[in-house]
Amino acid sequence: MGYLSAITLLWAFSFSLIGVYLAGQVDAWFSVLTRVALAGLVFLPFLRKKNLHAKLAIKLMIVGAFQLGIMYCFYYQSFLYLTVPEVLLFTIFTPIYVTLIYDLLHKQFSVWYLLTAVIAVVGAAVIKFEGINENFIIGFFIVQGANLCFAIGQVGYKHIMEQEQADLPQHTVFGLFYLGAICVALPMFLLFGNIEKLPTTNTQWGILVYLGTIASGLGYFIWNKGATMVNAGALAIMNNALVPAGLIVNLVIWNRDVDYSRLIIGGVIILFSLWFNETWVKRKVEQTRTA
Repeated sequence: MGYLSAITLLWAFSFSLIGVYLAGQVDAWFSVLTRVALAGLVFLPFLRKKNLHAKLAIKLMIVGAFQLGIMYCFYYQSFLYLTVPEVLLFTIFTPIYVTLIYDLLHKQFSVWYLLTAVIAVVGAAVIKFEGINENFIIGFFIVQGANLCFAIGQVGYKHIMEQEQADLPQHTVFGLFYLGAICVALPMFLLFGNIEKLPTTNTQWGILVYLGTIASGLGYFIWNKGATMVNAGALAIMNNALVPAGLIVNLVIWNRDVDYSRLIIGGVIILFSLWFNETWVKRKVEQTRTA
């Protein structure tokens, strides 16, 4: 949980940085390509052939293509239709995708994990349910595309690592994850990118470098490694912890209006779902599977 919590705090800034400084100003396809390319530069030097085999390499590239490449293609486009709070709102469905995909891969259905995810969704909805603009429908489905790809990627990575040797140094193979994302981002930029909307200020370049090397480079490795250390219920819940974290950052730094009562009530519900999962659901599921 420590890894997931740390990256939740790190990523809380990304929503506002993109929405305030990049969306509508810098070409979204260029932003995606720059971010995944910089992330790849962080980890490609750590690749070790002795820890890789062809099957693992292909799997890592596929989950990277989904979780980072295709997800970012949806994610950055969503800011053209939605505000930062609205994007945050529409991410609350990710925990359900995480739970259902995990169960699908394991050919089982854990209603208790799904219940903890639904409780977390309720908490996030309490925090950010508000009026929406005329771009609601298209923006909603774009974000759901991002949510689904993010869920496929992180659950896929967790599943892959469960099948590998427990002592595998994950940092020595993770560069393939970013290479898979680049295989998506590069052709998308070449096909749809607008070179007339490249960054024009040091602030924009600085944010892209930060998002690529830190938020994506270190962030996705630590998040995915953390995903391999928790159960599906806790992973689903931590996906929604981004909502209150992102709102707090938006409030403190960018002075966006937030309903304090909803923030407190929703936060308590999300914390309850985490407590419920860690103290009761985990034990219940283990008892069921060993019976």
